Amino acid sequence: MTEVAGAYDTCRELARASGSTFYRGMSLLARDRRNAIFAIYALARRIDDVADGPLDPAEKLAGLTAIRAELAAIDESSDPVLVALADAAARLPIPLDAFGDLVDGAEMDVRGVSFSTFNELEWYCRRVAGSIGRLSLGVFETFDRRAAEPLADDLGVALQLANIVRDLTEDLPQRRVYLPAEDLLRFACTVRAGSLEGPAELLVAFEAERALGWLRRGLTLVPLLDRRSAAAVLAMAESYRILLERIAFEPRAALRARPALRRWEKGLVLARSLTGAAG
Repeated sequence: MTEVAGAYDTCRELARASGSTFYRGMSLLARDRRNAIFAIYALARRIDDVADGPLDPAEKLAGLTAIRAELAAIDESSDPVLVALADAAARLPIPLDAFGDLVDGAEMDVRGVSFSTFNELEWYCRRVAGSIGRLSLGVFETFDRRAAEPLADDLGVALQLANIVRDLTEDLPQRRVYLPAEDLLRFACTVRAGSLEGPAELLVAFEAERALGWLRRGLTLVPLLDRRSAAAVLAMAESYRILLERIAFEPRAALRARPALRRWEKGLVLARSLTGAAG
């Protein structure tokens, strides 16, 4: 087994171990592109693990700085994830500088984030998730890359907004408040003792509907992709659409526990993605 083949195997196993809809969706790609997207996932996961891990803030920031340095010298690296990523970027138009935005967003999380306005939140989302959209587009086949790039970025924003509303019951007790202050004020809500007080179900429904709007806009990317790439994107986005629609319909449930897809829904997501890509 060559060094590069082994490096891709490492990335694939990291993606598989996540058990996420990401792995199932991206498995629809052709092998070389699938390997590339798993390499992107592996490094993105490493960055996220540093930011969310048990180290103190100074150690986390040092770890993120080290990742920046490793990326700058990626062609000399022997790290399996970076070996795989360097090989993928040599074959496909993957914008590796987008990882810089992702690290910027991770550093924001380490230092603590709060947002006065939605515009500020959007700026953050473009770093932590729009960057992933741009990196992924480098793997996908597209008929119009220039038109596709901003849509891939928007789709990343949509998925991050979905993560924020989905993860409220996990983030708020840790004093992570991603909801803009202007939204809290609009709905007369406050954050106290790790939970939302006031008519929180109205606020949550609003946030879910806004994320759905971004998702619909981001999915205008799909007609610009080849069939396999479109199916992969739809498989990932469809799971978020189901969750967001559920949250918008029953916001109180999202305030009690983190919502997740049921097992039968996961199979439905893949079936719909294949049908949608064919259409």
